[in-house]
Amino acid sequence: MKIEKLVRPSVRGLKAYEAKEIPCKVKLDANESPYGYDISRAKIATNRYPDPEARALRDAIAKTHGVTRESVLLGNGSDELISCLITTFGGPVLHPSPTFVMYANIAIALGEKDVPVALNSEFDLDETAMLAAIRRHKPKLVFLSTPNNPTGNCFDAGAVLRIIERAPGIVVVDEAYQPFAGDKGYCTFLADYPNLVVMRTLSKIGLAALRLGYMVASTQIIAEVNKVRLPYNVNSFSQAHALHALKKGTLMRKAIKTIATEREAMMAAMSAMEGIEVYPSEANFIMFRVADQAAMHAALLKRGVLIKNLGAMVKGCMRVTVGTPSENKAFIKALREALGNGK
Repeated sequence: MKIEKLVRPSVRGLKAYEAKEIPCKVKLDANESPYGYDISRAKIATNRYPDPEARALRDAIAKTHGVTRESVLLGNGSDELISCLITTFGGPVLHPSPTFVMYANIAIALGEKDVPVALNSEFDLDETAMLAAIRRHKPKLVFLSTPNNPTGNCFDAGAVLRIIERAPGIVVVDEAYQPFAGDKGYCTFLADYPNLVVMRTLSKIGLAALRLGYMVASTQIIAEVNKVRLPYNVNSFSQAHALHALKKGTLMRKAIKTIATEREAMMAAMSAMEGIEVYPSEANFIMFRVADQAAMHAALLKRGVLIKNLGAMVKGCMRVTVGTPSENKAFIKALREALGNGK
């Protein structure tokens, strides 16, 4: 028996998402926060299933955004929410490119049509091309990641709102990196646009170990997507620890501010080097271009620093996560040496 013949054609051509663990002294490749939080000491009955509705945590998140619990849905990371959205509404699924790879991967795995639309030369939305693709393909779902991964920039807000207005289906604004951008994001527009979904994650602000994402939308959208959510999808430990950490809002905001400050310092230092092009970022990472990305990746790793080689996704470019001040200094030192820029 050939197992591959039994596999759905849409899955057969896919490659598994690889999150390789490469030994290094300074790990700056996964957009993780360098700052974590102590875990909750809440007593958890390990023999009982978690609260299937995660009521306390949803209440806390709802309060943050000025909505009701019924407007919030939790997922085992944003990936699960993307899968739930595509399962609920189907395709075509439209998104800019390059962007977060899971929009396309999940759409294709579920047998839906994937429609990528290239960003412009400044890595912003090509509004004309996006609207033309929307008219042609009539997507059920449009995903917009702002700030965008892997480019780091926020998309033009006017273009985003015009896409929401003209899209015939649901528009999902993925704000995984919004806390580092310093603006209020798109939750303020939920009342104005019934087809808008705002997606966020706790992974980038120090709680990556919990695998916890959430979406905020109209109660009608949440009710429909909730039909395909798997039971008990957010475990008791993640619920308790997330609620515990979110109560330390001041500490979390301080860490986010530190990361944003370090990002600006890193960008200034990198921009002063020869042989490198640095792109604007409002996220917790920086994308930059070098002559030979593979050689640079190897040179940095040789010096104990691991960053992301973006490969064919953005030719010639690499992505470095903002770490602690000492980690960032180690990266800058290694980058100078690799570029031959001296001390």
